[in-house]
Order: sequence, then structure tokens, then C-alpha cells
Amino acid sequence: MIAVSHLSKAYGDIQALDDVSFTIERGEIVGLLGPNGAGKTTLMKILTGYLQPDEGTATIAGHDVLTQRHEVQALIGYLPENAPLYHDLSVQGYLKLMADLRGIPPAEQTACLSEAVYATGLADHLTRRIGELSKGYRQRVGLAQAILHRPQLLILDEPTVGLDPTQIVEIRNLIRQLARRSTILLSTHILPEVEQVCDRVIILMNGRVRADARLADLAATSSALLVLQEAADGVEKALRGLDGIGEVRAERSADGFPAYRVIARRADGLDLTLTIYRLAQARGWAVRELRRETRTLEAVFNELAG
Repeated sequence: MIAVSHLSKAYGDIQALDDVSFTIERGEIVGLLGPNGAGKTTLMKILTGYLQPDEGTATIAGHDVLTQRHEVQALIGYLPENAPLYHDLSVQGYLKLMADLRGIPPAEQTACLSEAVYATGLADHLTRRIGELSKGYRQRVGLAQAILHRPQLLILDEPTVGLDPTQIVEIRNLIRQLARRSTILLSTHILPEVEQVCDRVIILMNGRVRADARLADLAATSSALLVLQEAADGVEKALRGLDGIGEVRAERSADGFPAYRVIARRADGLDLTLTIYRLAQARGWAVRELRRETRTLEAVFNELAG
């Protein structure tokens, strides 16, 4: 759906994007992460045809964003962080205006408007002026205009900013529903949001791609935790004798049972649990718990930033 190849963009002496490349397949929900100034906004502006890169190419569904800008923009629904809404218009009037600007045929507008309104929970607010709505409902109006024309690609910049916890959950659920029909690129500073919604994450730092992986792969570590029901002789020595083991730490679990943290020699996401299970089975250890340890997206982000 999205193919980015060697994109670079500078503002004077500031290199906003530096040789950025990645692809996104149809139906994926991808989180775009990075600290302020990492290049996220510049990348989104290039993908939406608002900004030209200095070098490189980008295509949306096979259409070049530089030479086929109008075709690309027809495929995209875009919600910027601060949606440009007309506060003097009613919700219904604004969405009708956007339908006209999008070139949706009159015969299809009723169905498109109804679908967007009910998806975003705006059915009871159609006659209200946008300026009278709360921040949360204005965000819903912005999202409604983004999905009005049933886009193949949705680009969402901080879609839950300013929403209360209940509204955040509702928008998350809506994003998952929209992914059944649209590819979604989601930019946010809220890391738990990405963990809740996205399949994959692209992390930009200083204009470069520092990570591009599925969340499960990023979270995986090369360590495992073994908790036994009761103490057994020679556990540490036996664990250290396994191939690829770098370190074994004897501990106590939170509820007081003997535990062993087993760390692989290579930090490449090697899963040790099957090897440890076979050893425990052969030695007759009473296993209470055996699991691969994971790390949060926040830990991965801080590690890259550090």
C-alpha cells in the first residue's frame, strides 16, 4: 500500500529525513513513533502530497506522490493533530461540504455520510455547530471527514489527543474496525496506544528509521523465567550447560518459589523456553511457571533513544 524508498528532506541545515525506506502492506495498522523533531510530520506531509522530498520516492497503491498527487490524495483520509474544522458550520453542513469537495457523487453521499456519522458516534449532534462541541466530539468530526470517502489509506496524527479515557477506548475500537477496510498509519506520542492498536511499529529518530518490526518481535527478549514448585538439586548447573546460555540467575518469585532467570548468549530474540522445558521434563523438575520474558514498547523506545 505504501512504498517509501530513500526519502530525504532538509530544511536548511536541519536534516528532517535521512534516507528513509519502508513498505506497508494493505490492511496493516502501523504506528509511526519518534520524539519531537524526528521527522514524523515531514514524512506524513510527503505521503499526503503536501511537501516534496529532496531525494527518494514514495508511492501509495502504486501511484507516485509527486507525479500523481491528485490520484494519491483521492485514496487517502487524513486527520492532522489539529483538524481544520469550520466552527460556524453544523456537523451535518461541514460533512456535506467535505463530501462535495471530495467529489462523492450525490447518489452516494447519503450512504457515505450515514456510515461516517454512525461510525464516529455523531448521529445525535448533526445539527449542532462544531464550535459548540467538546474537544472529543470535534476530534470525532475530524475523523468522520477523514473516512467519509471510504479511503484505502488512513493517516492519523495523534487521533486521541485531548480525549477522555472513555473516548480514547472508543476511538481505539473504531480504528480497529476501520482497519478491516483501510490501511492505517498512526502517529502518536502515546506508546500504550500503539501497543493497544497497532500490528507493527516504525520508529524514527533524527530523521532515520531506527526500528521497523512487528510489536511481538520488538517485545521479545532472549531471556526466560523458570519457576519451580519446589527446590531441586543442580538446577543452575544444568541450565548453564544448555547450548547458547550466557547467564543464569537464581532468584525468588514474587510468591516465594525458587526461580531462575535464564539469559541467552546472543541478544537476538532467541526463544529458550522449549529447550528449558525439555530439560525440566528430563530432570523431573516440578515446573510452576515457564515463560519468555518480554519488554514494553517504552523500554524499546528508551533503549533506542539512549
